[in-house]
Formats: sequence, structure tokens, C-alpha cells
Amino acid sequence: MLNKKLIDFFHENGFVHLKSFLNQHLLLELRNEVERYINDKVPFLDPGDVFFDNPEKPETLKQLHRMEQDPFFNEYRNHPLWVETSEFLLNEPVEPAMGVELFNKPPNTNHETPPHQDNYYFCLEPPKVLTIWVALDLADQTNGCMKYVAGSHLNGIRNHDTSNTLGFSQSITDFCHEDAKNEKSITAKPGDALIHHGNTIHRAGVNQTQNRHRRGFAMVFKAVSAKRNEKKFKIYDKQSKIQQNTFGIQING
Repeated sequence: MLNKKLIDFFHENGFVHLKSFLNQHLLLELRNEVERYINDKVPFLDPGDVFFDNPEKPETLKQLHRMEQDPFFNEYRNHPLWVETSEFLLNEPVEPAMGVELFNKPPNTNHETPPHQDNYYFCLEPPKVLTIWVALDLADQTNGCMKYVAGSHLNGIRNHDTSNTLGFSQSITDFCHEDAKNEKSITAKPGDALIHHGNTIHRAGVNQTQNRHRRGFAMVFKAVSAKRNEKKFKIYDKQSKIQQNTFGIQING
């Protein structure tokens, strides 16, 4: 699935699109397990692990965090396809996925994903970390596809501040015209994987459709050499608590 051309593209641009990353069997299995988790587990989750656009409407489910609490998803953190892909791109052994999450944009909702860099939350040095995001539904311009600033992973971490966006505690404060000019919008079909480096600036627009969800299942993998900078993490943690006070719940990037 990965060849030298795609690996070089990832290292140059900070993201790569792998079409049909999950075959139909693997995609169906993952979709079914996500639905089981939503039906059986979500009603009993802590408030910081599940977010709704409207808490009174279950169909407006927006995000799920820490899905590894569930036995299936805890084991899924070690899925050979995901692990081996991460190791090829990071050129180093990786640890089991450190984040198992679902990101949804329900139909006709008006929330954007603000521009941010995942490693601002993780504070890993060296920044050998990536996210594999797999589309469970068609993701296109009308329902909020992913947008990446090509090459932004090569320029370090930008300034972030509280975003006031539920589920995303921080956003880049100086996102500018140059960033927008280098931005690539990626349409992903169900089963496609979008993989981005932890320092890559990315965002997503609103879901303008009336009847289409935009669900993506994601796991974060870090190389064994990547260690958390505790000083930087304390700064992020302090800002996250400001966000927590704003919404009254825990927010996890």
C-alpha cells in the first residue's frame, strides 16, 4: 500500500491520502463496532469522553474520546495494518495507539474544526507522531472534509490559544493567507485513510448537508523515541483547564 513515492510525499507535505486503506470487510467490522460502542457504551460515558452538538439529541453526537476503554478498541490499538503503516512513515517502531477517537460532523450543524496542530496537545520531542484518520462516510467539501497546510510540519509548533470550540481546546492564533494558499482539501471515500504528521496544521469546515454525517475514526501513534516535554505540557494543561471552566466539562484537544 505504501511505496517510496507516497512516503516521500508524506515527509514533504506532512500528510498522505491512502485510498481503500480498509477493505470492505475491515470497514464493515469497524463501522459495526463503532455503532455497538455508541449504542452500548455512550449512555454511560463520563462527560469528558463524549460530546454532542445538542446534548438533548443523541443523533448530534460530535466526538468520542478514549474509546480504548472498550476491550475491542483497546485491542484495536495494536492492529497490524495501522501499526505497520505508522512504522513505515515514522521509520521507527511505534507504541500502541495513544488515542482512539471518533470525530463526527452531524448533518446541518454549524461547527468548524479550528486550525490546529495535534502535537501542541501532545508536546512530544522529537515530534515523531502521526494520526491515522479513516473515513467511515464520504467526506467532501459539502460536509466538512479535512484540509491540510502542505509542508507546515516542517516549521515547528505555532502559537495556540483557547478556541471556544467544543472538543478542540486550542486553535492557531495566527492562521493567515499564506496558510490558506498552501491548504489542500481532501475528499475521502469510506475506508480511505488520511494520515498527518503531528505538527501538520489542519482543520475542517462545517457540514452543510441535510442528511449526511461525516464520521472519521482516528488513532494516534508515536515512535518509541518520542517523549513528552513536561514543561510544555504543563502550559497546555493550564490552558485546557481554562477551556474546561468555560464549558464546565473536560476538553481533550
